[in-house]
Amino acid sequence: MTTRDWSKAEWVDPAHDWKPLEVAELPERVLIDYITKCNLRCPMCPVWGSDDDNEIDQVKGAISEENSRRLLDEIMAAKPMVAPAVYGEPLLVPNLKKVFTDIKSRGMPLSMNTNGLTLTDDIAQFMVDIKVDSVMFSIDSVTRETLKKVRGIHALEKIESAVFRLMKIRGDAEFPRVGVSFTIQKENEHELEAFVQRWVGVVDVVRTCPMFDSDVGSFENVNAEGERLPCPAIYKTMPVHNDGTVRLCCLDGFRATDMGNVFKDGVKAVWHGEEFAKARYYHETGQWDKVPFCKPCNGWAQYEYEEEVKDGIMIRRSPQFTYYNTIRRLANWSGTLLGGHKPPPEELVGKATEESVG
Repeated sequence: MTTRDWSKAEWVDPAHDWKPLEVAELPERVLIDYITKCNLRCPMCPVWGSDDDNEIDQVKGAISEENSRRLLDEIMAAKPMVAPAVYGEPLLVPNLKKVFTDIKSRGMPLSMNTNGLTLTDDIAQFMVDIKVDSVMFSIDSVTRETLKKVRGIHALEKIESAVFRLMKIRGDAEFPRVGVSFTIQKENEHELEAFVQRWVGVVDVVRTCPMFDSDVGSFENVNAEGERLPCPAIYKTMPVHNDGTVRLCCLDGFRATDMGNVFKDGVKAVWHGEEFAKARYYHETGQWDKVPFCKPCNGWAQYEYEEEVKDGIMIRRSPQFTYYNTIRRLANWSGTLLGGHKPPPEELVGKATEESVG
């Protein structure tokens, strides 16, 4: 829990009956942009979808081996889920095998989103061997024509083959948990139903979600009803850029916020520092105007789920996300992958475990 008392800070308004929410000593999820580099320019991406090359050049870079070691050593006590990319493609991380091994050897879960274009048999086997916890392939289409519109390439067969390559090499092993995702936008929304039908029951999990509109600062077509709540992400997730600077949110691709630098001050100092404390205070007291990056956002609603089980699939829906989880593969859903989401029902996990053993 946080040890510093901010109740007397100059930015705290005594008129508010403020009782700070609990903050863990270290974040539950640490997103580390080992290299801000990608082999695609997807229009939907907060960084690579930009038309401003100079803006992109300013955020390019890579984390040194020494800074990586220090960062991982500091967070390992909390066993957070680590993602080896924020705005980069994780398969392009230099010394990928060493980086992934450094994370897993410290007992931390490793989860990644990838386009899969550079996945080889060797890397797939490596990920199975070290038990990477989760690999989510971003596909967003069922036709080459639509893929070209949303990701700028026609290589649908190559991406799909990467999914099947990893699943074949994994076989009946528990990890990685393999999923595919579909980011809904005007160019591909007509293929959403076909995508779900294509992949549900084939992979461990299918994820669908709307596109984040960077110009507006919110997710498209998300109906966040009811009283606005503090965003769970600022209590659980720390996005670290390649230079060590920390952003308030993983959607801040071009440094609109600056919470501190973990390479200079350390993770705890930033996590419990004044910038995070102020943001949490403004969220907790409903002063959204004081947090311009968060003010228009509706992403806070993603954590409120409805759930149903149908035909061997656990379907979980929030105003933002829908997850289709294959029940027979729920045993590989580690609680550390949840990122603030409640775990699946124990009876379903038990059933999945029995089936995987049987």
